[in-house]
Amino acid sequence: MEYYLYIKALHVIAFVAWMAVLFYLPRLFVYHTENKENKDFVKVVKIQEDKLYYFIGTPAILVTIITGLIMIILNPGMFKTGGWMHVKLLFAVFLIIYHLDCGRRLKQLKNDIYIKSGKFYRFYNEIPTIILFVIAFSAILKF
Repeated sequence: MEYYLYIKALHVIAFVAWMAVLFYLPRLFVYHTENKENKDFVKVVKIQEDKLYYFIGTPAILVTIITGLIMIILNPGMFKTGGWMHVKLLFAVFLIIYHLDCGRRLKQLKNDIYIKSGKFYRFYNEIPTIILFVIAFSAILKF
């Protein structure tokens, strides 16, 4: 337990980085989709999407999951403090699914497959915000 707070701090930092990716990547999808005729613009956005997802998002999700699992192993008693941890983990799973779905959509756009509109991605962009509210309130209020 000596290093628990360091692990927790790293968990929070990685989570913030991961959320930044999940907030910005769908916004890039909006720009990408709405400007698909502008090949030079799309070329730049594809590079941004790729780097954001693979070089920031992937390490951030991995560090978030690993540090979260380490904290659970070090302090399994947190499951006895109410249902908050179950709710937090459930919504963390939803966030992981959302992240993977972003990766799927990234591959479609990378191959110039435009299935969804910019309007769709504007709404899609709000999903991680809703999940963040549930995770934050669960972790802080510990209901």
